[in-house]
Amino acid sequence: MEEAPKTLAHQIGGIQNDALRFGLHGVKSDLVGSHPLEAAHRSIIKNQEDMKRKVLANTYGSAFPLKMDLDRQILSRFQRPPGPIPSSMVGLEAMTGSLDDFGFEDYLNDPRESEVYRPQDMHHGMEVRLGISRGPVCPSFV
Repeated sequence: MEEAPKTLAHQIGGIQNDALRFGLHGVKSDLVGSHPLEAAHRSIIKNQEDMKRKVLANTYGSAFPLKMDLDRQILSRFQRPPGPIPSSMVGLEAMTGSLDDFGFEDYLNDPRESEVYRPQDMHHGMEVRLGISRGPVCPSFV
């Protein structure tokens, strides 16, 4: 006796066709790449992290960066279920040092407090997390 598949097919031909859950598909995000400064910023951050790993390996031994990677993986998995209260990830931010960073949301408002922000559908978010459904957990803006 064959068991029915546990996933729901929301994609046909690689395009998400569930307009009620994911909204209408736009092609602008597919055509326009990121800003050149964003790519440069990412490469600078990666180089800084690599240099920090080398310094820590030379100072404390080669096992210390590996332990930090394991801690980072463990702390990145602790999340609240999808819903109206987002995960804060304070442990991961404290370990990586990003608590000290001053981002745009610190002085321009949090994008989740916008009038056009759509709250997450908790049921669909849990379906995606458990592998029952496909697609993004939540379309972020209307």
